[in-house]
Amino acid sequence: MIKRSDCVIKTICLALFLVCNFMNGQEDKTMYGNTTEELFPYHKFQKAYKYHFIEPVQFYGAGRDKQAPKDLTEVRIGFLGPLEGSPIVSLGKQMLNGSILAIEQANENGGYNNLPFKLMVHNDVGLWGAAANEVVEMDEEKVWAWLGSIDDIVSHVALRATLKMEIMMVNTGDPDPTFTETNIPWVIRVIGDDRQSGYALASYIFDVMNHERVAVIRSNERYGRVGIMEYSGFAVRKGHPMMIEERFNLDETDFTMQLENIKRVSPDAILIWGNAKESALILKQIRSMGMTQPVYASDRSVSEEFLEIAGDAAEGLVSTCPYNPEADNPKLKKFQKAYADRFGIKPDVFAAHAFDGMNLIIEAIKKEGLNRVLIRDVLSDLETFQGYEGVTGKIIFDGSWNDIGKIWMAKVKQGKFEYSPVPVLKATSDGKAME
Repeated sequence: MIKRSDCVIKTICLALFLVCNFMNGQEDKTMYGNTTEELFPYHKFQKAYKYHFIEPVQFYGAGRDKQAPKDLTEVRIGFLGPLEGSPIVSLGKQMLNGSILAIEQANENGGYNNLPFKLMVHNDVGLWGAAANEVVEMDEEKVWAWLGSIDDIVSHVALRATLKMEIMMVNTGDPDPTFTETNIPWVIRVIGDDRQSGYALASYIFDVMNHERVAVIRSNERYGRVGIMEYSGFAVRKGHPMMIEERFNLDETDFTMQLENIKRVSPDAILIWGNAKESALILKQIRSMGMTQPVYASDRSVSEEFLEIAGDAAEGLVSTCPYNPEADNPKLKKFQKAYADRFGIKPDVFAAHAFDGMNLIIEAIKKEGLNRVLIRDVLSDLETFQGYEGVTGKIIFDGSWNDIGKIWMAKVKQGKFEYSPVPVLKATSDGKAME
């Protein structure tokens, strides 16, 4: 059993180690967001502000000596996800299923000291105030930690409420790169963010496929606005700013105006950033208008819903995915079978990451006991779970508790997604990139 102060001491030492390496010119080992030097903003001029996020922010408040209640009959873990009244309900239900499966398997193995784990489920409807209220309710329910959510706005607001309530949050769905830049030490993110996806797509588009004139059409809400920023920044640094940036609303079905604008500028390629439904409809309309350019998309397109709606138009589309569902990973295959047997459907990326995130919470509780601060300490300790082998692969955290494990390229071939590693690019003597 680790002593209660060990997690804090280890993290302080690690932070000092990272800072020393940074000062000695070894910042590539601790790069924020798994970003290479070439892709980092302002790298040719000065150290960017994002370097501040390589040093973990810790919680030094009280609470580590608080004893667990003696009359418990169950161990409660919270869940917040879009289950009703949201355009991404299908993603939320997958995330809930992954959490349920992890809880059920833990209870089959004895729970926590023979006490069953119980999931306290809360709905995320995408409203600012509602998200905070759900976290307050979880505090009243005496949850020891909680998992969620996907919506960017909800996650940001819930994070501030969880800081106030002092309950550890394990996020397995929000890809917003700014989410962990809040420096709130009560969260870890167990899924790759849009920084990694945006850079991978941009590198593939410009350095592998050699496109120069790329048009963008993205959703007119936070997922589209924030998600496209990292891609856009890299495109500018590569000398290929977006030719045109068109927008669409959620549940929009006719994109004629936006696509006519894109067609007039004759781009080399088109990038769609949005949810699966609208992205698939846009792709179909692109092809029906006679536009034959290669099309790329954000990772929410990697879904059965997208393939079903887009049909033959999906052929050749390239995106990214925060894990490889076809990987030769015994844990993954076992999870996929158990999930299909339990729910009658295939798990998606949100189900798989929720399963991993919930298992991290369960392992932390088993390791440190029923104390919120100690659970926080062990989950945020950059050594305890560093390299944890989950169903999504190895989970690796940077200094801001972002999961920077591998992401993958996903290309539609013969009606299904095929996965391949993100190309590793090196700069040549003339400044160009090569694999």
